[in-house]
Order: sequence, then structure tokens, then C-alpha cells
Amino acid sequence: MRQFFILFIFGIILTFSSCRTDFDTVANSGNLKFSKDTVYLDTVFKNIGSGTYQLKVYNKSKDDISIPTIQLKNGLNSKYRMTVDGTSGNNGKIFKDITLLAKDSLYIFIETTADITDANPTDFLYTDQIQFDSGANLQEVALVTLIQDAVFLYPKQNPDGTKEKIKIDDKDVDGFYLDENDPVNGNELLFTNQKPYVIYGFAGVPENKTVTFQAGARVFFHANSGLYVATKASLQINGTASVTEKLENEVIFEGDRLESLYDNIPGQWNSVIFANGSKNHAINHLTLKNAITGLNLKNPDNSTTIQIKNTQIYNSAEYGILAQNAHIIGENIVINSAGLATLSCVYGGDYIFTHCTFNNNWQNSAQFAVNLSNSLAGATPETNPLTQATFNNCIIYGSSSNEFNLNKNANTPFVYQLNNCLLKFSSSSTNPDYQFKTDVAHYNQIILNENPKFFNISQNKLNIDNTSAAFAKGNQAYVIPLDIMGKTRTSPPDLGAYQSAAFPK
Repeated sequence: MRQFFILFIFGIILTFSSCRTDFDTVANSGNLKFSKDTVYLDTVFKNIGSGTYQLKVYNKSKDDISIPTIQLKNGLNSKYRMTVDGTSGNNGKIFKDITLLAKDSLYIFIETTADITDANPTDFLYTDQIQFDSGANLQEVALVTLIQDAVFLYPKQNPDGTKEKIKIDDKDVDGFYLDENDPVNGNELLFTNQKPYVIYGFAGVPENKTVTFQAGARVFFHANSGLYVATKASLQINGTASVTEKLENEVIFEGDRLESLYDNIPGQWNSVIFANGSKNHAINHLTLKNAITGLNLKNPDNSTTIQIKNTQIYNSAEYGILAQNAHIIGENIVINSAGLATLSCVYGGDYIFTHCTFNNNWQNSAQFAVNLSNSLAGATPETNPLTQATFNNCIIYGSSSNEFNLNKNANTPFVYQLNNCLLKFSSSSTNPDYQFKTDVAHYNQIILNENPKFFNISQNKLNIDNTSAAFAKGNQAYVIPLDIMGKTRTSPPDLGAYQSAAFPK
């Protein structure tokens, strides 16, 4: 009994001791430490909420301290908002009597939603400070955000509260048709480089209309959004070569999450969809990133040729280009990383690709860099002639054993030829379709399974130098005089979209 009594008294002492420590704090002395002295929130569009950013606050002393106030300098008028150790304080702006234990830390999470009018008119920066304590103990951490003005295009609200919709593949999706006489935006069929554009839902190009993108245009798509080119409608992308890494003259399509974390995340938006019977398309100097499918050509008018030149497509969740019975002439195209195929030409069609680089390092056993087929399940009829699929001076490579796939229906024409190409196909095959060294009707001067030594695949830099297996292996008969960057090709030319150079640093 005496032992139980001693243990009981000892437990009470421990309980009171631990409770007392929780409340035995000293005043903050202004010696807090921070994980950073400035929190830079990535660029945001006006009135669109930012991502969440983190600041860690350290108490390096041996004492538990009490911080009388943690607040935004602009107080309740600040466009920033915070949570401090999971609490929201006064509207996320002002926090009172925060306890920070000895040798411990706390987290502050910061977000913002601001208008362009809130920013400094000379540099478009919106700034504030997080203030810790006051007077002699005052410490501050700066907050900086670049606010970008933009033209916002989105479905209108119907009187019954539902969103405007358009029909794609017989399905109603959130969307709207671009208006050349819009009372607010003016001509929505002309995308200029004056301001970026942010699109919610599918922006449709009406029948018998043409949408034009001028050099330097920037288009940001929200989740599940895209561009839809309707039957008899046309798309013209008129980018030009840039002289800096900012791609100032390129037309750029990407998702609307501007934080660096999202730079290379696939599937952030849907696709550019070309409807059955759309026509007269031309694409030059387009960079398209992080879509589900980059260019989705759904049986466009096969009486006209689609020109795709000097175009880069990166990080597609499914396909870089999915072409269904299309007629494409492609020059200086680079497609890197796609969940299924960087280029997939199905249900026949007519294709010529010259000086193109198709690389797929997606970790998927079913992936291909290039897939060709003359059939389509569920179509009527299910096969369609592949009248031509020619690849000249191209690179077809990736991380899979075989990056080139032929899906042939023997009863329907299937015409293909590879001339002076570097090709990844490392599995031995007795299939007559893959006899790269002996089948001269389909394969000429094939470099098989040699590394092109791209500069940095994960950063979408598929440049090569003179150590590459693709160096000076092209045929001058197929040469495109300038590469994708506007650099003059030598004789003999390199394979792929890039003329070799010293790697960028």
C-alpha cells in the first residue's frame, strides 16, 4: 500500500510540473529566426488565388516565449492571408499571444488574392510584411507577389444558374464560342501579345471562322479547359523565332498554375481539339505544355494539309499529337514525354515529318514515341487507308525498349517509310514489319539503338552536340535549311529538330 501511495504522489507531482511548463513563458525578446527573410509568391493573375507558401519561425532560446502579435503590416486591408500554427486569427491578418516553446518552431502558411490595381503601377508587384511583435522587438519578413493583368475568357452564366455549354463529340461541356464582336473583349478571334489570356472551359471557334494567334501570344488554360476548332473552322498560329530563352516571339499554351512546382506536371488542362471537318490550319512556333493531349485532330477535312512547323509539345498525360485520318506536313517538331505516345497517327491519313524529334521517357510499359495505325475501334468503317507516313532525318527515341509501333490492318493500305532516322527498337523481332536493316522498301539508313545524348530530357532540352549519334547523319536531300531555333543547318545536317551546338549552361 505504501508503494502505491508513493507512486500516486509522484504522478501528481509530474502532472503539475508538466502543466506548469506549458504556461511558464517569457516575453519575446526580438530574436526569432526565420527560414527566409522574404517570401516570394509566384506570379498570379489578377483576382485569382495563389498557391500556398510556407514560412518557418524558430525559437533558438532555452525559454518558452510568448509573441504578443503576429500580423500583416497592412492589417485587415492586406491582400495576403495567413494561418499560424493552424489557426486563422482575425481574418488571417492579425494573431495575438502566440506561444513558441524553447528550441521549437512554428509554421506560417501564406496566400494572396489581389487585383492589378493593388500592385505598384511601375513594376506590378504587390508587397506587404509579416510583423512579429512591435517596438524594439519588431521583426519583419517581406512578402512579394507579381500581379499579372490578363484577358479572361469563360462560359457565361445562364439565367437558371447553369453555365453556358458547347457540344464536343456529342457531349455537352462547359464552354463558349469566341466572338469577334464581344462588347467587353472586342475581337476574341484575335489573340495578341498585349496581355495574356486565361481560358475557363472550352473556347470554341465557330464554323467558317478563323482564330489567329499573333507572335508572342500567351494563353493559360484552367483545369479541364481547352480550345475547340469546330467543323469548317480554322486555326492559325503565327509565332516566329525567338532570340532569348524567354521565347518572346513564340506562341505559348499552358496551364494557369504559375507556381514553379507546376512547370512540368502533365494533365493540367485538356487539349486543342480539331473537329471532324475543320480545315486550313497552320501552326508555326507554338510551345504547348502540360495538357492531357496537346493537339487532338479528330478527322479534320482531309482535302487540306495541316502545316505544323517549329513546334514544341511537352509533358502530355496521354498524347503529344493524336491525329485521326489527318493530312500533316510537320517540320522541326519536338515532342517530349507523353503517357501513351508522343505522336500517334491512327485511322489512316497522310503524313510527312522532316527533322522532327520524338522522345518518350514516360515510365509506362505501353508507351511509344511514334505509333502508326490504319484502324480505329468503334469507327465506321473501322479501317481507313494510311496513304503515307514518311519520316525524314528524324529521331524516334525514349526509355522503353521499343519506341516505334505499327498497328496494321492487312486489308487496308498501310504505306510508311523512314529515311535517315535514329530509332530506338532494341527487341529482336522476326516480324517482317521491323526489319530495319534489310527492308529497304520501308527503311533507309537507320541508326538503331544509339544514344542521341540529349542535353537534359527532364528539362525538355533535347538539343544535341557533336558527340551525339545523330550528329551529321542526315540526308541533304531532305534538309530544312533552318532548325527549330532559326539556326542554319550544316551539310550533312544533324538528325532531329536541333542543329548541334555547345550545350546551354
